[in-house]
Amino acid sequence: MIGFWPIREAVSETASSHAELEGSMGALSHIRVLDMSRILAGPWAGQMLADLGADVIKVERPQRGDDTRSWGPPWMDVRSQERGEAAYYLCANRNKRSLALDITSPQGQAVIRSLVADCDILLENYKVGGLKKYGLDYDSLKEINPRLIYCSITGFGQTGPYAKRAGYDFLIQAMSGLMSITGEKEGQPGAGPQKVGVALTDILTGMYATTGVLAALAARERTGEGQYIDVALMDVQVACLANQSMNYLVSGHSPTRLGNAHPNIVPYQSFATSDGYMILAVGNDDQFRKFCLEAGVEHLADDERYLTNALRVANRETLSATLSEVIITRTTADWIQSLEAVSVPCGPINTIGEAFADPQIQARGMRLNIPHSHSAEGSMPAVANPLKLSGTPIQYDTPAPLLGEHTRDVLKEAGLSEQQIEQLHQQGVISAVSSQEGTAAE
Repeated sequence: MIGFWPIREAVSETASSHAELEGSMGALSHIRVLDMSRILAGPWAGQMLADLGADVIKVERPQRGDDTRSWGPPWMDVRSQERGEAAYYLCANRNKRSLALDITSPQGQAVIRSLVADCDILLENYKVGGLKKYGLDYDSLKEINPRLIYCSITGFGQTGPYAKRAGYDFLIQAMSGLMSITGEKEGQPGAGPQKVGVALTDILTGMYATTGVLAALAARERTGEGQYIDVALMDVQVACLANQSMNYLVSGHSPTRLGNAHPNIVPYQSFATSDGYMILAVGNDDQFRKFCLEAGVEHLADDERYLTNALRVANRETLSATLSEVIITRTTADWIQSLEAVSVPCGPINTIGEAFADPQIQARGMRLNIPHSHSAEGSMPAVANPLKLSGTPIQYDTPAPLLGEHTRDVLKEAGLSEQQIEQLHQQGVISAVSSQEGTAAE
């Protein structure tokens, strides 16, 4: 006996009863995930695994749930809730089941241990050492299930002088150097460091965590053993500086802000047109010549200052000034029509609404409506997963769950009786209905 009921023996090949019931044919329909993460990076990884068919059990605090449930407005109307569900929460939690469980209690910890015996993956983003005090750290749980893949997501990683610090996307964008290269060029109106308009560091960290988990699954096929994965937002964002970090390492000079211009390619920036703005993305010398011919500035293509991309980068100021005078004479639509006809990359600067109205986005099915039995509208809007798998396509089986919506089902699968479940409910260890009031113990 461990905790308050027997822990089932870990099986060699976990077959999710949930997936079997749903008849899922997703690539990961044989995988079960315990998602103990909150906010965005961890839940994004959990949603990716869920989209691929895994049975993902989202562990949340009773009454309060994931912090992002309160991050609104806007809210999606839900009949059983006065306030509704926050759009932020909805973006990263579809295809999951919600287990509202107080893991600070011995009973809640026993539930986690019981579930771990039949899980393949555990995702968590607690502070370093935060789960060890509950006996829910990797070293403790691998004794129950040696095949467990345990992924910890933190701001700064499990080691180093900042390991104990809390890390948030905005903070990491600043500390990693990303904000130093984002924003208008020094001396221009509005100049100054800027964050990216979406929590990109969190999203990238979720993607790296997913990749690490899938790699560990592949390794387990050969070794039969799970492993521990340490993913840090700071590490991820430094890695994702890509060409900008290599520009520094090769030259020894820190890149600076260039607004919408590119540090290594010219012309590759935004330009004002007679009725708005457009993007011109010239990627090679042939495209530059085509642009010059179409724009009526053929002489620029043969100008010795602009013959190659390297020369255009060195002389970006004069070239950009000349092109600005030319491009502002025609409308955005006129430029796009004429440049696309000669295969010069260009495009408008859309609002998000305009992006969803774009015929390409519509043709690719990027906007979804997932049936939602508790929604006032009967469905939940969603953005599609961009992966297009021919043999195991992404499925959108369920909307983001209500808080505690699947608590009883999950506990029954863990081997608990109705009497045990009711006892946990009476003790406040679990909640089985959505609630917008109250705060669980931290």
